[in-house]
Amino acid sequence: MKTLIFVFGGALLAVMLRCGADGQAADTSLHSRSTLRVGLWTLWHDTEIVAAPAEGSLAMLRMCNGCEPLRLVRATHIRAAGARLDFGGKRQATVASIEGSVTLSAHGESITLRNPLRISARNGELVLAVTLPVETYVERVVASESGPADTAESMKALAIVVRSFALHQAHGHTEYDLCDSTHCQLLHWGGNPGRRNAAHAARLATAGETLWFQGQRAQAWFHQNCGGRTASPKEVWPARTPMKPMPWLVSRTDTYCTANGAREWSASLSLSDLTAALSAAGLARPGWKTLAVARRGESGRAVTLRLDSAEISAEDFRLAVGRTMGWGRILSNWYEVSPQGDQFVFHGRGSGHGVGLCQAGAAAMSAQGRDATAILGQYFPGAVAADEVTGLTWQTLAGKGFTVETQEPADGAYMATISEALGEAEARSGLQAGGTITVRAFRSTPAFRDATLAPGWVAAFTEGQWIATQPLAKLASRKMLGSVLRHEFLHALVEGQSAPGTPLWLREGLVEVWSGEANGAGLAPNLKTDEVDRALAHAGTETQSHEAHWAAGWYAKKLLDRFGRAELLGWLHTGMPANALTSLH
Repeated sequence: MKTLIFVFGGALLAVMLRCGADGQAADTSLHSRSTLRVGLWTLWHDTEIVAAPAEGSLAMLRMCNGCEPLRLVRATHIRAAGARLDFGGKRQATVASIEGSVTLSAHGESITLRNPLRISARNGELVLAVTLPVETYVERVVASESGPADTAESMKALAIVVRSFALHQAHGHTEYDLCDSTHCQLLHWGGNPGRRNAAHAARLATAGETLWFQGQRAQAWFHQNCGGRTASPKEVWPARTPMKPMPWLVSRTDTYCTANGAREWSASLSLSDLTAALSAAGLARPGWKTLAVARRGESGRAVTLRLDSAEISAEDFRLAVGRTMGWGRILSNWYEVSPQGDQFVFHGRGSGHGVGLCQAGAAAMSAQGRDATAILGQYFPGAVAADEVTGLTWQTLAGKGFTVETQEPADGAYMATISEALGEAEARSGLQAGGTITVRAFRSTPAFRDATLAPGWVAAFTEGQWIATQPLAKLASRKMLGSVLRHEFLHALVEGQSAPGTPLWLREGLVEVWSGEANGAGLAPNLKTDEVDRALAHAGTETQSHEAHWAAGWYAKKLLDRFGRAELLGWLHTGMPANALTSLH
């Protein structure tokens, strides 16, 4: 299995922005947390893994903090020995790290990572922590946690909640910030191909946004199905008291969740199996006989259970059963329980803890045409989505054929320049926008970089009909605003007309030509077209990116000179003839 990695594809731009020291200094004050340490394979309790360099890639291993890195050239077994790591022979360490592309294998599973990995040991088990950009983490969790009933708006709401959960509260781990299991938020390291593109779009559309309530960052949770009524945090986790009041997280009726009928379930669990589960969790000793709901919360969910004469938390009970007997048995805390011989029969409704966003209800709202803002308002009344760093909400400025999303009121002064750039892009390409193009202008270079995962020397980023830019004022001060937006609008126009499989170099090359950045002069590029595609998608430096964009422009200009604009625009829809390139030689 391979880890989920997204590349920019046709969206990585040739327009560069070199920021001076003054610009960087101003941006630093707005820089938010950009990475998270995520526990890897946390439910497996592995004692040994095998680390090998990914095929054709470089991986470097450090066997202590501050050590010189060693190139990982072959498969290496790493074992836990108490609180130390054993690499075979006499090689041991207390902590190790791997950077580069590495393939890890354990418990019959293999994944390839391209993010920094830290390895330590505790009580004879390995502790693996991967450092991910916040936005990469959000994207992977949304892909892992969403389902086929979700649409664009419900996934945008989920992305905001996932980001808020990750950044606004502690999660009880020492070696990493969040685990990859449902204890925190589920993350499939191998990816979820069926949800990948939708999760990517939802993450981009909400980049950097979290929940706020009356000027303060708000905690947030989500669950699968509330059964018709959500729960308050105090109802589900009473042991966390004293808990600060959370007026945006109240128990309330949810008719959207039950629009197609309430989710009901039943389970029959034996006394012996329950005893084993509760003993493993330290909740009860063997010998108990009776089980009943002792206290319910305002939503109707069980808060505590009575085992003989003792009371235990209903949530602890659900987690204990899930860890030992599987998560498909006790789906929620909203149930009735009755004894039948040596069995206890549960009849319940809903799935999950019931706090915060109900995914079933959010999907139903989205299907009825409600947007992400309305969905968040249903499940977090009084809270709003705002920028994680500043707490400012995004304002929308409408133009003809485009909208600008910004946190800077002064950006309205650039609307005429942006409108002119769109008009020039349409005139040069002969294309018209199929819908409204969104331009999101970020307040700082770090905010732009963290949101798009683009390097700081990229001035703007386009994907489909969505454009992200560095601060408009910064682009304008460098006399770049018009040319950058014209370039981005050309990307949006070309991408809107391109069929799946249209070569990246052709799409990028046409933009280069129509931007006035390619003339087709000189000798043919050293890169062949397939090499140009790879370089455009994976350029690691400004120089590599410039070379790839120049080559794409050279090829596109030659084709335009030979076949004409109308012919090439047709190729965007139908595909390029096999002999088109050979004619250039």
